[in-house]
Amino acid sequence: MSRMTATEEKMASILIVEDDPKQLRLYGKALRGYRLTCVSTGTGALKAIAEARPDLVILDNILDAGERGLEFLPQLKAVAAHVPVIMISGTLQIREQLAALQGPRSAHYILEKPVDLDELDRTVEIALTECGLGETVAALQSLERAEKFSASEPDRRFTERLSRQHAMIKTLRGGHERPNISGLARTFNVSRKTIIRDLQDLIQRGQLAEEIYPEWNQEHAGGE
Repeated sequence: MSRMTATEEKMASILIVEDDPKQLRLYGKALRGYRLTCVSTGTGALKAIAEARPDLVILDNILDAGERGLEFLPQLKAVAAHVPVIMISGTLQIREQLAALQGPRSAHYILEKPVDLDELDRTVEIALTECGLGETVAALQSLERAEKFSASEPDRRFTERLSRQHAMIKTLRGGHERPNISGLARTFNVSRKTIIRDLQDLIQRGQLAEEIYPEWNQEHAGGE
């Protein structure tokens, strides 16, 4: 497993499953600013996800050791259902591409080789901001509306916390200033302790870098 670490540690983490060094160099140039972890097999990808959950997976189809990304896709989604996957391939037929984009353990996007780096950059940005956790929050909110949950119910508070944390990720990633705890508390109409707890959660999950809030493990936040 190799890591290409960005100088800006506040950006999202991307697991790249690719065995071609030339392709990896292209990704390194195109995805500057993201924290990249690179493995050459689907087996390595499963191990990497067990060690640290990425925000996004870029999965090539033809991998080292004779492995195929398409065959590992359901396993990757089984252990990280909320993590969006972008499949890269120059070998998948139309029927295989449709199969990869259908069903409960599917990829979000398929890009064909040679990969257009501008298209890759746009797709990564959309996948990180709108897919994955964003989709999970939207689905939970839709369920709440359908079930008419009370605002005081624990399930509703859980969804509100996820929604708030998702918004905080989009606001704080890539920034150069420390988070304004009081400002965030006013924005989301919660206590400072709640915002601190959210920051602790996000840093513990690896969705924000420790550098953004160095004292995250020194403060003890209470409930909402």
